[in-house]
Amino acid sequence: MVKVIASNLRKGNVVELEDGRLYVVLSAESFFPGKGTPTTQVDMRRISDGVKTQQRWKTTDPVEKAHVEYLPFTYLYADGDDYVFMNKENYEQIHVSADVVGDLVPYLQENMEVEISLHNGNAIALEGPQRVILEVTETEPVVKGQTAANSFKSAMLSNGVRTQVPPHIATGTRVVINTADGAYVERAKE
Repeated sequence: MVKVIASNLRKGNVVELEDGRLYVVLSAESFFPGKGTPTTQVDMRRISDGVKTQQRWKTTDPVEKAHVEYLPFTYLYADGDDYVFMNKENYEQIHVSADVVGDLVPYLQENMEVEISLHNGNAIALEGPQRVILEVTETEPVVKGQTAANSFKSAMLSNGVRTQVPPHIATGTRVVINTADGAYVERAKE
C-alpha cells in the first residue's frame, strides 16, 4: 500500500479505508473555497459488494492507495450476467460482472480493446474507448424546413440505446457516439 494525498485520487484508483475494505474511485473532485479548508469529494464503489458511497477529505489528508495492475484486454462475448474478456498478452480469459463493466455495457462490441484494473487477480474497474461507431436503426423522417443548428430528433441505435441526432441523420447512417453520456458526436467517416 502507498499513501497519497486525497487531491491526487483519480477515477479507477483503488483505496483502502479505515474499515479495511477496498473501494474503487468512480469520480474525485476538489473544491477550493475562498475561505475555509480545500476539500476533495470522492464517489466510490466498495469492491466486495458493489455498494456506492461518498467520502470527503481535506485535500492534503493521506489516503491508502492499493496496488492495482492495469492490463489490456479484448472483449469476446456476454455470458449470462458476466462479460468475457481475453488478456492480449497471455490469452487467458476472465469473466467480469456487469457491476464492474458499468455504463459501458450497451457499447461493448466484439473485439473491442479495453483496459481492466486488477487487484489480486480480480477485476475491479474497466476503462473502454471514449467513442464508438453505431448505426441508426430507427429515426423520425426529416421535417422540411427544419434547419435550425440546435434542433435534434430522437433516434434508436443498433445497440438499443436512444439518443438525439441532428435532423439530417437518416435510418442506416453510421454515427460516432460518446460512451460516457450516449451523446451524438458526428457522422462516422467511412
